[in-house]
Amino acid sequence: MAEAMKGLSRSHKCAELSKENVGERVTIMGWVQKTRNTGGLIFADIRDISGLVQITFNEEKLGSEAFEKAYKLRSEYVVAVVGTVMEREGGVNKKLATGEIEVLAEELRVLSQSDTPPFPIEEHSKTKEEVRLKYRYLDLRRPDIQRNIIMRSRVAAVVRQFLIQEGFLEIETPMLCKSTPEGARDYLVPSRVHQGSFYALPQSPQIFKQLLMCSGYDRYFQIARCFRDEDLRADRQPEFTQIDMELSFVDVDDVIDLNERLIAKVFDEVLGVSVPLPIPRMTWAEAMERYGSDKPDIRFDMELTNVTEAVRDCEFAVFKGAIENGGTVRGINAKGQGTMPRKKIDSLVDFAKDYGAKGLAYIALAEDGTYKSSFAKFMKDEEMSALIEAMKGESGDLLLFAADKNSTVFSVLGALRVELAKRMDIIDENIFKFIWITEFPMFEYSEEQGRYLAMHHPFTMPMEEDIDLLDTDEPWEARAKAYDIVLNGTELGGGSVRISMNDVQEKMFKALGFSQEEAYERFGFLLDAFKYGVPPHAGLAFGFDRMIMLMTKAESIRDVIAFPKIKDASDMMSDAPGTVDDKQLEELGISISDSKQ
Repeated sequence: MAEAMKGLSRSHKCAELSKENVGERVTIMGWVQKTRNTGGLIFADIRDISGLVQITFNEEKLGSEAFEKAYKLRSEYVVAVVGTVMEREGGVNKKLATGEIEVLAEELRVLSQSDTPPFPIEEHSKTKEEVRLKYRYLDLRRPDIQRNIIMRSRVAAVVRQFLIQEGFLEIETPMLCKSTPEGARDYLVPSRVHQGSFYALPQSPQIFKQLLMCSGYDRYFQIARCFRDEDLRADRQPEFTQIDMELSFVDVDDVIDLNERLIAKVFDEVLGVSVPLPIPRMTWAEAMERYGSDKPDIRFDMELTNVTEAVRDCEFAVFKGAIENGGTVRGINAKGQGTMPRKKIDSLVDFAKDYGAKGLAYIALAEDGTYKSSFAKFMKDEEMSALIEAMKGESGDLLLFAADKNSTVFSVLGALRVELAKRMDIIDENIFKFIWITEFPMFEYSEEQGRYLAMHHPFTMPMEEDIDLLDTDEPWEARAKAYDIVLNGTELGGGSVRISMNDVQEKMFKALGFSQEEAYERFGFLLDAFKYGVPPHAGLAFGFDRMIMLMTKAESIRDVIAFPKIKDASDMMSDAPGTVDDKQLEELGISISDSKQ
């Protein structure tokens, strides 16, 4: 039978107690982690948000009735204990912050009983994720998950404090917005008042934060909720959080400098990690050439090598065909992996195919100077020697090659490089390596739409020296004043300088194939605002969930969000999304068609 608190007041959290409290009478409250019965004594570990403390129930001290109550305690019962802090008699438990003390109970109250949990409430649970997410309210009791959520709160507090000190205003932007013609991944919200019309949940506060700059607010930030109806991965959710900011009268260096100091502040205060400043910068073109990725993991080497010239005149059809079609041949050198079994090499080939490769060519260099290769019979000896030399191949190395159009080669080798590093166990998981990637292309080609789209968004400013390229037949050669911050191979955040000049914005819309009428149909209220004096401005947004995932070294972004969705965007605990009754649909003027017909 559960009891009331009856005027009891908690004096300490469990893990706040230490040897300094020995002799004090305290009241603690929490969940029973486990109990141990030794006859005349019962030991119970009591857990709250701060950690664990051991309680000792002595029948002589407590009385037989209360001792019987202690005997019936089970895992996850909620209890209040009044007692005296004592030094442990059974030896120090060095695994616990409270391992030098225990509380000798004088009074026990069971505040709430518990059914047997469907899985143990313990760190690093081996229980299947589907089960844990079904009972997320129990999963959230696990100390490792609680540490993640606590760190999330601490980081948010440090970010707010830093940005406010830097002159930023925290301003909320609307959650109910207008969907744009390019908002194919918007979540739509039907309006009861305006039947047949829909709001869209924001994928980003982008337009509103630019309007705030037009409104003279100079420095804006928001820890913003955003929504995107797309396929999910380990580091994506349908609803996610951004640290969003926009600044007036700034250029690239100003935004980068401020955000470097923000990163250093967060990592120092929350993790005690010193981030050396300035953070290195690398252009997008260099990142792709060296790492095959615009979010390179620079914790290890194994860079790509362009060997197109070394094999240009060879007769190997795979290399020759790629070059004749305007592509390239590139390779990576897996140092010391020349003895890799053929079966493992074949698994690398299968891995590469997942990223668009038709296959992988390889040379395995033996310690005795000989080699095995998947394509040597199509090459002259001098061509093989030149290729190995171009790759800086040495005895014991494994050389792997991809040949195709540039985008495919980069995609394949960029992913293969990271996969190899994991298999070779050469990634130091205890370090944080930041890098800025700058000068992105203004445009990227969409195979789906058969045209060029803005790589970031239509309001991104080109590099000044590339503005005139927007008027040419090859505007896609222009580079953007855009920048991403990358941590350990993951994009942590990104932003750009925005277009604030009417003539440049018109050039941009023209390059994207928009008429003036179409541009106004899509972005009219922003363009109207720009008529009334717009300051030069720039911004950046961090993926907040992703940041916490990297800081906590969590395996999934779901481990740092209190109530996450799974890969199909559903919530296993609350069964969202769900159906609604016909009356609600009628009020909204909505009918549901049978998609199976």
